Amino acid sequence: MNRINVNLEKNSYEVLIGKNISKYLFREIEKGEFYKNIFFAIDTNVNKNHPEVIDNLVNSDKYKSNKITLKLNEYSKSYSSVEKIHSALLTKGYGRDSLLVSIGGGIIGDVAGFAAATFTRGIQYINLPTTLLAAVDSSVGGKTGINFSGAKNIVGSFHQPKLVLIDTKFLYTLPKDEVVCGFGEIVKYAFLSEEKFYTYLLKNINDDFSLKESSLLRFINESVQYKSDVVSKDEKESGIRKLLNLGHTFAHAIEVDQNHKIKHGQAVIAGLNCMLNLSLQLDLLTPERFKRYSLLINKFVSEIKIKKYDAANMYKIMLKDKKNRDGKIKFVLMKKVGEILLDVEAEKKEVITAIHNGLKIFC
Repeated sequence: MNRINVNLEKNSYEVLIGKNISKYLFREIEKGEFYKNIFFAIDTNVNKNHPEVIDNLVNSDKYKSNKITLKLNEYSKSYSSVEKIHSALLTKGYGRDSLLVSIGGGIIGDVAGFAAATFTRGIQYINLPTTLLAAVDSSVGGKTGINFSGAKNIVGSFHQPKLVLIDTKFLYTLPKDEVVCGFGEIVKYAFLSEEKFYTYLLKNINDDFSLKESSLLRFINESVQYKSDVVSKDEKESGIRKLLNLGHTFAHAIEVDQNHKIKHGQAVIAGLNCMLNLSLQLDLLTPERFKRYSLLINKFVSEIKIKKYDAANMYKIMLKDKKNRDGKIKFVLMKKVGEILLDVEAEKKEVITAIHNGLKIFC
């Protein structure tokens, strides 16, 4: 089991990574300064596919323990889902001395995290991600939130977990499209970090996207370590944490334009390709590097299908992005792996062209 520290000025925590480690949840609760009134928010698919694991976690003789199961998607990533968790907490008699444990993918993690941030003005929270995407990205860093009025994650709060426990056992039962989604964020970290990891990822993604334990652990460890280092330096995205938005300005617009018929991780891969094309247009990225970095994107062409899109609509969606300043879209672009540029502006025509060039391989 690997332990990665997220070192913050306040509320530092650990990320535990390994196979079959969810059984250590209560051991970690005993070791740390955790409340023992535990409430679980669990994705319905996880509850169905891993009944023994869930039963062992929820049916505790030692602690007060209850659960709610939720079937969530981007449409139900909303106030109503947060309200369901709040209502269940109140009905079961939970107060400020409570610990909310989220078990599931990134959506339930965001929703449950926001519920924890707002219930009695904040209760303790543990994230146990069960998808590859959530494991390598959204489970770490304390971003919680919901979608509202056509804008993705526009309502939310920074609320750091007390612990993140990544049990790779859950990942081997994921359908192929969910694995592909996880790789979307891993590709992002390969662009952000260093050439050595990029090369390793390029060589070790299997053609059928099957998971091999040794490489999977490295994918997760490298991604989580990078994100933990960034979050430790910039908890609330006032500076370098913007790096983590690489490709996401495009990706979020793609998701909304496609009415969420494309999954987040798939949109991230498409968004990263748009980012590479805009970087090339602005002469930040050389043609040689563009060609090399496209090799990784091209591995996913058969897994992502976009039948039709509206580039002008996507541009309007980007104008609503919460990271914008002074009404201008701020892009995260790249010169090479590990050399990333923040707050880059571009002309509307350049952005539209990048969208067309970035998405045509998926159409």
